[in-house]
Amino acid sequence: MSETALPVVDARGHRCPVPSLRLRKALTALPGEKHFVLLATDPMARIDVPFLMAELGGRVLEITADGDVLRITVERPVAPTD
Repeated sequence: MSETALPVVDARGHRCPVPSLRLRKALTALPGEKHFVLLATDPMARIDVPFLMAELGGRVLEITADGDVLRITVERPVAPTD
């Protein structure tokens, strides 16, 4: 997985639930992408995004902080195969 190729959802400066809502919108808008990075400054994103990803069947791969900016890398849900 190349870090530079990941779509970035920038929700800095917004309070929850906006970061989760923007991430959900990106997951819908870019169905071919497997991984996404969410940038958020609301500390509640550390709780809300893992909850959202669990609800959707995806997962959080990594949460890092650079100052007050959270960088949350997620993996979308795997599509069911028949």
